[in-house]
Amino acid sequence: MNEPCPRFSPNCATKPTLPAGQGYDYSIKNPIDYNAPVFKSEIPWPQPVASWTAGQPVTVKFQPDGAAHGGGHCQFAISYDNGKTAAIVHKVMKHCFFNGPSDGNAAEVLQYTFNLPADVPASSKAQFIWIWTNAIGNRELYTGIADISIANPGGSTSYTGKSAIYPNHKGYETIPAFGGDYTTGLSLYDNAPNVTISSSGYAAEQPSKYTAEQPPKEKPTTSKSSEPSSSDSTFEYSSVSPSPKAPALPVIHNAAVQPSTSTDSETPSSTAPSAKPTSNQSTSGECEPGTLRCNDDGSGFRICTWGRWSDGFTCAQGTVCKTSDLNSVYCGWP
Repeated sequence: MNEPCPRFSPNCATKPTLPAGQGYDYSIKNPIDYNAPVFKSEIPWPQPVASWTAGQPVTVKFQPDGAAHGGGHCQFAISYDNGKTAAIVHKVMKHCFFNGPSDGNAAEVLQYTFNLPADVPASSKAQFIWIWTNAIGNRELYTGIADISIANPGGSTSYTGKSAIYPNHKGYETIPAFGGDYTTGLSLYDNAPNVTISSSGYAAEQPSKYTAEQPPKEKPTTSKSSEPSSSDSTFEYSSVSPSPKAPALPVIHNAAVQPSTSTDSETPSSTAPSAKPTSNQSTSGECEPGTLRCNDDGSGFRICTWGRWSDGFTCAQGTVCKTSDLNSVYCGWP
């Protein structure tokens, strides 16, 4: 994806200045590592990269030189809490990047235009999310997250839609290679729960069928994409080199879910830190966007988003929050 510009992509025609301490992600076209967070950056651009209006057409564009892996299933979603809760606003199932069945690697379709739902709430700090599960080749997951602003002339304060799901990732279902059957995996999207999102967060939480206790069905083999491959699982919430000693910390999808009538949500495996706010804040008030800081008692950490500290994330049982070089924290063994 290159429009709206994903976080820290070097490939966009126009993009904001990088936040302090961050660098461009030159592996942005690679699949997400199986144990890594489902987004490559938790830190937002300092300004929105696109301004959209609810009820109006929006266009999402992709780079022409990527490997399209025979198509597959694409989800397009909106979030207001940095991707923890995302509701689907558009889907392209079966043949994403193609006009029909294909075993090719060169995309035929490089942009999609659709109407943003009229009841998507206004916000200057929303996130647009793209999620792709490929049809052929190694079982992979590709994602992009872009910081956008949304206007809503109608004044809607909430939107309910299918929750985003992340197949082929730790703690989620693995969708096998399609083998010519483009209905493969569609039931996962159809059976995903509904989620209600708002610019102040989300509402009325109810357990999803996809829970942290649900083991992955299959662990895919090491991915070899047509792009230069990224290194093994990224364990730190940071742009610097990951610590091989830290346990995996997938992005937290503590989706506020309601029983489904239409698409996707899953919760990462039980190795993920809890999304429940921690009681021990190491700091409060205004902060520099992108700053990560362990709580005083080491029980978890916080991320500065849009100048304010996020709710705390709790480290997995038996681990404590540690600080490494630059702006990096991770949960490791004491």
